[in-house]
Amino acid sequence: MRIAVIGAGASGLPAIKSALEENCEVICYEMASDIGGLWNYKPDPCPGEGSVMKSTVINTSKEMTSYSDFPAPSEYANYMHNSQLLKYFRMYAEHTNNTTIELFDGVMVCTGHHTHEYWPQPWKGQNLFKGKIMHSHEYKDHRTENFKGFEDKVVAVVGIGNSGCDIAVELSKISSQVYLSTRSGAWVINRVWQYGEPTDLNYLTRAAFAFKKIIPWKVLCSAMEKKVNGRQDYHWKSINYSFVDRFDHGRYGLKPDHRILAAHVTINDELPNRIASGTVQVKPNIASFTEHGVVFDDDTIVEHVDIVVLATGYSFGFPIVEDGRLIEVKENRANLYKYMYPPELSDKARLILFHRMKMDLNLQNSLAVIGLIQPTGSILPLSEIQTRLFMSVLKGRTKIPNQVNMIKDIESKRRQMEREFVASRRHTIQVYYPSYMDELAELYGCKPKIFRRCFTDPMLAYHLIFYGLVPYQYRLDGDHSWKDARRAILTFEQRVFETTRTRKTRETMKTKPTNKLITLVRLIF
Repeated sequence: MRIAVIGAGASGLPAIKSALEENCEVICYEMASDIGGLWNYKPDPCPGEGSVMKSTVINTSKEMTSYSDFPAPSEYANYMHNSQLLKYFRMYAEHTNNTTIELFDGVMVCTGHHTHEYWPQPWKGQNLFKGKIMHSHEYKDHRTENFKGFEDKVVAVVGIGNSGCDIAVELSKISSQVYLSTRSGAWVINRVWQYGEPTDLNYLTRAAFAFKKIIPWKVLCSAMEKKVNGRQDYHWKSINYSFVDRFDHGRYGLKPDHRILAAHVTINDELPNRIASGTVQVKPNIASFTEHGVVFDDDTIVEHVDIVVLATGYSFGFPIVEDGRLIEVKENRANLYKYMYPPELSDKARLILFHRMKMDLNLQNSLAVIGLIQPTGSILPLSEIQTRLFMSVLKGRTKIPNQVNMIKDIESKRRQMEREFVASRRHTIQVYYPSYMDELAELYGCKPKIFRRCFTDPMLAYHLIFYGLVPYQYRLDGDHSWKDARRAILTFEQRVFETTRTRKTRETMKTKPTNKLITLVRLIF
């Protein structure tokens, strides 16, 4: 078989790897001159090309971000700078021994969803504003010639997602004042949890998500909000609380109208400090513009604003596939089975389509979108398991439903999303990392056999249940298993602390091992 992969970023690279694992011939189309996609920083990206800011650091830890058979080097930072992540991509590409050949029996569309800026409806008076209005997509690095001009300026950043907060924090160090405008507030957490462990390694576990299923949603939200706000109103002497100090969202003007599990949280380590120092001031939504300033919803007026940065997100679509007609997108909603497959290309639908076009019908579901998800966790392992599933379906080892059942699954997920998350353009492709990984792994046949290992390998079973859901778990069983997967699972915590090489840290790891069962109790209660 010959496979086309469109895009050579975080999703495109594992797509190439998964196709090569199946002994397919692959050609990858990439509009840029290099791999890395969004994570390959470019001061001047081409139109329609995504790029992070020069200072961007990933929001998920290296162990939760690594591909399933290729851990990031132990000397790399737990939260990698984009340049370090790009080096990891290059090592992964060399590891896969990528080749380039022509023409295809299947297509994986890995074009990402952070390239087309979303501009909200103009505010009253916006056309009269004499300052500069730009989208966060345009901002890369204030130190380069093209982006100078923020020094000693008054800047208003609209939007409190990850990009908006990163830009506000960075500009607050050089601008005279930054105003962070938010329509609804946000829950802000940092990257480090107790004992200095990455936060995602504590939350994204099978045990934690098992508790999530049995504990009432409101009770779970209340417990987590207390944690994020730094409030401990009780003490269990048998448990040594060692949480990193949080901050009260209400006092800092960030407390949102929604509960913590009803929206994607914002990851930022510095924002509370910048608010406390006054270099960032939190404001409500913009009501209108004046010729030189901004009026906010609380009737406060900033008389002079030089630059407004709209961190208002992105729109996605697939004009490259039949001019957008095959996969229609409305307000960031697309009908895709498992966020991958167009139901129109399922078996029954293809039979009708190909009969009309008098074409040969040899393939099933031969086109899929990869990486069109907004996970609570890293997107890299999710994209990778999508590509493994795609190749298994294409090879005929895995069967997926017909068009009717695909649509039922899509509608069921949409109803669940509407129940759990606030209505927003950013929550149309939201997934929980552990649930989605296990869901696709079960289809593919690589979900870890935990019950059996409780008797045959109890230490590994303990890690599979209570430790972070690292992607190496999905190379223990099934096709293309990895012989070193068990060792990678049992030793990943050593790699987490490898970058902190002090003697004291090594002794702490030996004398104070983290009890994961107690950690889970802490997280929930």
